[in-house]
Amino acid sequence: MTEEGRRRGRNETAEERADRMWGELIQEVRVAQTGVQILFGFLLTVVFQPKYAQLAAVDQAIYIVTVVLGACATGALIGPVSLHRLVAGRQVKPQAVRLASRMTFVGLVLLLATMTSSLLLILRVATHDSYVPYLVAAVVTWYLVCWYGLPLWACRKHTSRSDD
Repeated sequence: MTEEGRRRGRNETAEERADRMWGELIQEVRVAQTGVQILFGFLLTVVFQPKYAQLAAVDQAIYIVTVVLGACATGALIGPVSLHRLVAGRQVKPQAVRLASRMTFVGLVLLLATMTSSLLLILRVATHDSYVPYLVAAVVTWYLVCWYGLPLWACRKHTSRSDD
């Protein structure tokens, strides 16, 4: 097989690749940003509800941790937009894409933590049952499979080694 026949991927410059990757990243961030912003907005209203004062101290602590995690996730997922705006036109797009990608990954991890603690709080308040941690663990496992397990599996399965 010829070298050209074996080649995979796109024939693009580093700048073209950075432009393409930036566009893909921003589309991904838009989806995650919307979700985390809606969740964070709802979380901010909880403290103003009459039932909040009746929550057990541990549930209030879970709520505070959840709000802080939501704020951090929001910051990490909005960060790539600010980064792009501040470095636009400075000839550093490949580096900006790498940094924005890392911020997005951190934001997704923080979103996972926010959703986990939100689910824990809601189920604790709604049911007061001992099965809540198991149910939360099952949902978190599902998130981990969907968000990280399947993508890593696909990457490993469909990425060829360079020495093939």
